[in-house]
Amino acid sequence: MKKQKLVLIGNGMAGIKAIEELLKLDPEMYDITVFGAEPYGNYNRILLSPVLAGEMKLDDIMLNDLEWYKSNGITLYSGKKVTKIDRAVKKVYSDDGTEVQYDRLVLATGSTPFMPPIPGIDLPGVLAYRDIADTELMIAATASYKNAVVIGAGLLGLEAANGLLLRGMNVTVVHLADWIMERQLDKVAADMLQTSLEAKGMKFLLGRNTEALIEGDESRVGAIRFKDGMQLATDLVVVAAGIRPNYTLAESSGLFCGSGRVRGIHVSDTLQTITDPSIYAVGECVVHRGIAYGLVAPLFEQAKVCSNHLANIGIAQYKGSVTSTKLKVTGIDVFSAGNFSGDDETEDILLHDRQAGIYKRIVVKQDRVVGSVLYGDTSDAAWYFQLMKDGQSVHEIRSHLLFGNSSGSHLGDAGHKGQNLAATMADSAEVCGCNGVCKGTIVKSIKQNGLFTVDEVRKHTKASSSCGSCTGLVEQILASTVGGAYTPKTNESKPMCGCTEHTHQIVRDAIYAEHLINKESVFKSLGWKNENGCEKCRPAINYYLISSFPHEAKDDPQSRFVNERMHANIQKDGTFSVIPRMWGGLTNPKELRAIADAAEKYHVPTVKVTGGQRIDLLGIRKEDLPAVWADLNAAGMVSGHAYGKSIRTVKTCVGAEHCRFGTQHSMDTGILLEKMLFDMYAPHKVKLAVSGCPRNCAESGIKDVGIIGVDSGFEIYVGGNGGIKTEVAQFFCKVTTNQEVMEYSGAFLQLYREEGWYLERTSHYLERVGLGYAKSKILEDEKGRKDLFERLIDSLKNAKDPWEVMQTKEPVKQFIPIAVEA
Repeated sequence: MKKQKLVLIGNGMAGIKAIEELLKLDPEMYDITVFGAEPYGNYNRILLSPVLAGEMKLDDIMLNDLEWYKSNGITLYSGKKVTKIDRAVKKVYSDDGTEVQYDRLVLATGSTPFMPPIPGIDLPGVLAYRDIADTELMIAATASYKNAVVIGAGLLGLEAANGLLLRGMNVTVVHLADWIMERQLDKVAADMLQTSLEAKGMKFLLGRNTEALIEGDESRVGAIRFKDGMQLATDLVVVAAGIRPNYTLAESSGLFCGSGRVRGIHVSDTLQTITDPSIYAVGECVVHRGIAYGLVAPLFEQAKVCSNHLANIGIAQYKGSVTSTKLKVTGIDVFSAGNFSGDDETEDILLHDRQAGIYKRIVVKQDRVVGSVLYGDTSDAAWYFQLMKDGQSVHEIRSHLLFGNSSGSHLGDAGHKGQNLAATMADSAEVCGCNGVCKGTIVKSIKQNGLFTVDEVRKHTKASSSCGSCTGLVEQILASTVGGAYTPKTNESKPMCGCTEHTHQIVRDAIYAEHLINKESVFKSLGWKNENGCEKCRPAINYYLISSFPHEAKDDPQSRFVNERMHANIQKDGTFSVIPRMWGGLTNPKELRAIADAAEKYHVPTVKVTGGQRIDLLGIRKEDLPAVWADLNAAGMVSGHAYGKSIRTVKTCVGAEHCRFGTQHSMDTGILLEKMLFDMYAPHKVKLAVSGCPRNCAESGIKDVGIIGVDSGFEIYVGGNGGIKTEVAQFFCKVTTNQEVMEYSGAFLQLYREEGWYLERTSHYLERVGLGYAKSKILEDEKGRKDLFERLIDSLKNAKDPWEVMQTKEPVKQFIPIAVEA
């Protein structure tokens, strides 16, 4: 049977997706010809920003190289633009005179960047940002010029600004709206994102209307002027003010492309143009039921329906898409879907932790999720989106919504350690929204094809091959499916910050290997882009320096957060919270009187017993802090380090000292641990607990290190976390004496201090390296364990009370002359 002729105009992601799906259904049905205006194969346009930033090259983002077209018998005319379609004779004509006959034609002409009609928009040095050519022009400009303005604070504009910033330019983002990414984020999330970007050095001018671009001395753009009269000098202007469907070719061929604001190639539910049934259209050039989509997921849904009809199966229909946006904006995860801004008929369920960089807003109407916006933690985005699409009632799980799919009794045992998101997902749950790939498809492909890497999964299923935001979830599914056969590559983690391309591990290794003892030597040795660092890398480097060389590296107070500089927790009203230490949760009348006296003397409005068995003085004014510290010091009380990436508390029950069920003296053991670890800084906060019997009243099972007394000694558990997502601690070992509790617990904490990444909890550290690795270093290697313990004790031998240091401004006496007793 003679093959039909199929021509595709447009070599982008949507059009080639339709061809890929068609080849799965009937690879022998057509002779296929593809025209692409660019001189390349099919590349991932979403990943242009990493190319601009210098993190990737063109080869890294290529989806289908030239060999793919050859191997599938496809004729590719790259670098050729189709200028005419003769529908009467069914031929297309390119700008170089090439003519190709078709039986069926697919238009995937994409979109064009919107260039606002302002004077000077055509000056040299004014660029759009849409393809590889634009990207290369921007990269070339960074070599000769210093100042850039980006018009538009949508995703594309921010990614352009970030790439230029990383290449050393001074970048200002200009935006007409009052907050950035207003189509994807509400104002709270947008403000958090803006603050993060400003910390990297990006500048913003919001609510500004551009009046003109002004020519400079070099016959190219030299400044931008706003309608309020303000003028800003610049060497480069990048316009990222939106896109428009590219329907010019279709309209010139007599296809209906609408009128007014809804312009584009109008198609039916079968993706056929409503003018000519032999011509199909997919992608950003399309208008379907009055909507033009600009996200990858709906375009790929269109491609699948189109291929179904090209293959003459003819049963699929495209009814439109429920869209969500899950993006990584300059390294920060954001997600939004549905009516995320809410209205008078909706309710908001909110979690906002600005210090942790997490914001969740779930919008509910009549017990159903109608929208959501997430910032910082998007791990449950697919679950919220599925709840919204399904219209499922959340009445029974409302109290658990903010804590995600792996929390709460409504999900059985999903909250236990090891039951990650991948394990709790249904096979029908969508993982990759861009390509419509569900968990079951990924698991089936892994098992059938023997896949062991994310790259292999990506090749076989297309999951994570587009925007990449689902890569972490694909990784989880792979790990849970193949178990120990999967080993994640830890060096593939993201850079420490925008100042460097190096990961936390590379920086840690370099500091130790090169014996670097101050941040300036780190910046110089590792080629830091920002010579002063930023709010992300400076605290991390400061910790790595003092943990690697505790007696040589000098702590830099200016590289610590405000809480650590003030030795108190700042509250939302600007006052501070002071928490003196109570060893093992024990106190006495003298200490209680000192706390009561301070509360009265400084008019402390709130005095609260904390979950860590201490007393919190809330509402202290900044100017009163030194006096409060002095009074508490005078009563013999010291800092509880409730503000730091440090040892926080050792919680205890009353144990065998008092309890009729107690098998071990938990208070004595807890005090020994807490005094041993006083002033210990770590990658993140560290909490311990000692329970005198298996009834576990001190909640040892959700602590970084938990000790549980049994008849024959103590059981040690590690890696617990009682935070937003509770992690149950894992059994580590059993010991018999207090000395062994100190040694084994201390060795584990020192291993974490030496190898953990800054802001990585013990649970995440163990997830990365594996519990077996920690056991091999501590349980199976006696010398290694003792060396770790000795390094811990040595690093703490000059432990100081920071309140006393703040008072004297002088080195003070060693605080803890502790002797660990058996």
